Amino acid sequence: MDIRMPVLDGLEATRRISSDARLAGVHVVILTTFELDEYVFEAIRAGASGFLVKDIEPDDLREAVRVVAAGDALLSPGVTRRLITEFAAQPARARPDLERLSVLTDREREVMALVATGLGNDEIARRLFMSPATAKTHVAGR
Repeated sequence: MDIRMPVLDGLEATRRISSDARLAGVHVVILTTFELDEYVFEAIRAGASGFLVKDIEPDDLREAVRVVAAGDALLSPGVTRRLITEFAAQPARARPDLERLSVLTDREREVMALVATGLGNDEIARRLFMSPATAKTHVAGR
């Protein structure tokens, strides 16, 4: 898949392929001259399994297609280096305080896990077969 194509750009085409359940076995490799970070990140978000630059050697391209077809992911070395740099610059995630979490009931932990996914009270209530008021009580805490 190329980034810039007539009619539909490669990022949107990748997004459509990746979100179509009928194409679940299809893996997309982006092959482009545009090695911009914004394209790399968007391609990954869109579901691409590979991002390669067109100066890749033919043998390396064949191997990359095999790797991605087997279900693995692959980025060109320059992209990998920049992605690692970007990741390393992010602040470390705080580890959960397990002692503080131990006071929660199993049900409260279940509710909190759904809150962490971005669900609201009504959606949580439907998923856990409880009233919205009960979900709200669990979310509000002790």
